[in-house]
Amino acid sequence: MIRYVIDAGVAVKCYVPEIHTLSAEKLLDENHELHAPDLILPEFSNIIWRKIRRSELSVAKGRQIIETFLRVPLQRHPADRLVEPAFVIADRTAQTIYDSIYLVLAIALNCKMVTADEKFYETISQTPFSTHILWVQDLP
Repeated sequence: MIRYVIDAGVAVKCYVPEIHTLSAEKLLDENHELHAPDLILPEFSNIIWRKIRRSELSVAKGRQIIETFLRVPLQRHPADRLVEPAFVIADRTAQTIYDSIYLVLAIALNCKMVTADEKFYETISQTPFSTHILWVQDLP
């Protein structure tokens, strides 16, 4: 089993055809153990909602995607335990607390966070935390 922390942007790419979708879909392989902070649910749902508002998805399709995502064997972790160390990382890297929470979880689980957020990836790749981040297209 390969363990990964996935962020909401990558998770959406597993269900909505867009750039990096083919790479993101690899995460759904049964040989992967997926983790995320519990804030992934509102973030994921909000991305889907924005796509509905921009007429990129129908309401019915959006609901179907959210229902499907809720059935994914994703181990969710309470974000409250991750906030303080995420604040330190966010302060050191000038990145958001939200993104830093995912990274802190990857560090705690000694695995990699998979992201398609290029700015976040590029920034973290230049820090001591680089061993815990993986660009979505670099998934094996």
